[in-house]
Amino acid sequence: MNHPFLDMLGSFGTSEAMIFNGSASSYADLCDMVASWAREFDRCDVRPGQVVCLEAAYTPASCGALLALMARRAIVVPLAPLPAAKRAEFLDLAQVEKVVSLDADGSPTIAPTGVTESHPLYGRLRRAATGGLVLFSSGTSGRSKASVLDLSKVLGRYGAPRRAKPKRTLCFLTLDHIGGINTFLHTLSQGGTLITIPERTPEAVFSAIERDSVNILPTTPTFLNLVLISRAYERYSTRSLELITYGTEPMPAHTLRRLHDALPDVRLKQTYGLSELGIMPTRSRSDDSLWLELGKAGFDYKVIDGVLWIRSDMAMLGYLNAPADFDDDGFFNTQDVVQLDGDYVRILSRKSELINVGGEKVYPGEVENVLLEMDNIAEVTVCGLPSPVTGTVVKATVRLVEEEDHQQVSARVREYCRSRLEPYKVPLSVEVSTARQYSERFKKIRASR
Repeated sequence: MNHPFLDMLGSFGTSEAMIFNGSASSYADLCDMVASWAREFDRCDVRPGQVVCLEAAYTPASCGALLALMARRAIVVPLAPLPAAKRAEFLDLAQVEKVVSLDADGSPTIAPTGVTESHPLYGRLRRAATGGLVLFSSGTSGRSKASVLDLSKVLGRYGAPRRAKPKRTLCFLTLDHIGGINTFLHTLSQGGTLITIPERTPEAVFSAIERDSVNILPTTPTFLNLVLISRAYERYSTRSLELITYGTEPMPAHTLRRLHDALPDVRLKQTYGLSELGIMPTRSRSDDSLWLELGKAGFDYKVIDGVLWIRSDMAMLGYLNAPADFDDDGFFNTQDVVQLDGDYVRILSRKSELINVGGEKVYPGEVENVLLEMDNIAEVTVCGLPSPVTGTVVKATVRLVEEEDHQQVSARVREYCRSRLEPYKVPLSVEVSTARQYSERFKKIRASR
């Protein structure tokens, strides 16, 4: 397979690599799948350095295709199923030259697009003959950006097994997401087992935890709030579950406390990473704390004017469609506003999400955390609303557990917030909505509502 990381997978032999639809595939099976894909790529003239989109659900076949493309040192653009317009936008932006797709039965199609890529970042990857990875940001509050990473640096983060007993990890984060790529590569590098699920619902996740003895669940704060609302953890055994990791957005303190109380025997760990930089090693101060220590292995960081800047060994080469905010020393501006307490960092908000009310800064998460303490509030999203007086006022969009008079809800929200927050942080606009407040990646949508 012509890469140390990929060659290592063969050493795990008959150990379980994946469980898909209740059926197990060994590492030997996965290596056979990679070899089969290599022959198919030879037949269809998929060449090193070509920009190849892989669009498929999380299956052994799609994982084999991804590994085969990595071994071929292609520039891989992984995409989850998307609406037609968004798919067309991403294919055009990434200058995709071939599309590899799998239907519901796993049958492959490899089709040329007629495009010849011309981006200078791709030229750098081809000259280095390292392969590449293109990941799109979620774009929940603006246009998606396309990060271009050197695949050899990405794979270089995953070394020999460090655990005596391999872990069984649920594949919640998808392969078009840096967290999903990290789960995939880390689990396989440790000889662990990837557990797939047909749909990402609390019921499906906790059913799989019981049925397949899952040890690790990587997910998002938004999904964990849905888990608490559903109480799915009460209907299934969580005896095997050892660790829940959460990232991609700030965790509400109230949600973390409830989760700790609901699953007291499960370790909770906050992660931190960006498509532009990879996933940093982290250590939470405690299971119920939002303070975390950022590891230095391959990373360094500094804080300027309350904003986190990070330097990473596997940092992207740049964006396909935007300038990249690196300083002269190679530190990237994450746009995350943070607090410091010695060696510990707390992520407060994206800088772009801060609400300026008459010159006063409001962190949406602070208001959301207060509102989640209230009875009958299932979800809440706080954003800014233009105002002719203060420039912006605070708006809260809430989803209820049970139906309630909307005017009464608005009055309750404002009354409760007045007792807990400074006047300028109290929502002047309260909207009750049944609409979903999160993206397909289970990340809160913070675009102005």
